[in-house]
Amino acid sequence: MDLTVAQGEFFGFLGPNGAGKSTTMKILSGLMRPTAGSVHVAGLDVLRHPVRVKAHIGVLPEEPVLYERLSGREMLWYAGRLYGLDGETIEQRTDDLFRLMALDERDAGRMIVDYSMGMRKKVGLACALVHRPRVLFLDEPFNGIDAVTSRAIYRVLRGAAEGGMTVFFTSHVLEVAESLCTRFAIIHEGAIRAAGTLEEVRAVSGAAPGTPLGEVFADLVDTDVAERADDVLAWLG
Repeated sequence: MDLTVAQGEFFGFLGPNGAGKSTTMKILSGLMRPTAGSVHVAGLDVLRHPVRVKAHIGVLPEEPVLYERLSGREMLWYAGRLYGLDGETIEQRTDDLFRLMALDERDAGRMIVDYSMGMRKKVGLACALVHRPRVLFLDEPFNGIDAVTSRAIYRVLRGAAEGGMTVFFTSHVLEVAESLCTRFAIIHEGAIRAAGTLEEVRAVSGAAPGTPLGEVFADLVDTDVAERADDVLAWLG
């Protein structure tokens, strides 16, 4: 895999289950060591400077790992202090982020063990954003988050990217990826099948201009999907 993502890009890293998306994201964020090759994030070698890299990134894994005996507000305080923020800044950003996530003061004061998955996702995303990272890694960030809050987060992430933050984003909801991302890479079986703007990815797949990303994606990673569907429909229909 050879991949370059520029500063300020909203980059969609897409692929079917098991393609290698989450593994790649763990390598990029210093949570897993590659068996070969080199990785640079924010201008730093991830293998040589893992702690320095982590100071510049925010990460929301598909299943957030949070301290369940803390409240949501305490979790944000803890995350902010880890990144060296002062108390006043943490309080201000916590209020702003929780208002964005539609987490009221009662929810913010409850222990995370009592949160739904959607609420955990919201707190995890807030922790990833609180220090305003240079690079933000998002693995299926909108699973379990309601549509109204998702739209508010879309606006914030677009604004962050326009302000120079790099957003590296994975999702199985290709309509969301198509609306948010400026460039894409489609990975299948550990290898990149196409990378570039949507028009460039369409060209690689041979799709016509205007073809939705979902159709382009299916053509690139699963060429016999129509044949399999016909086989099933022969008895299901």
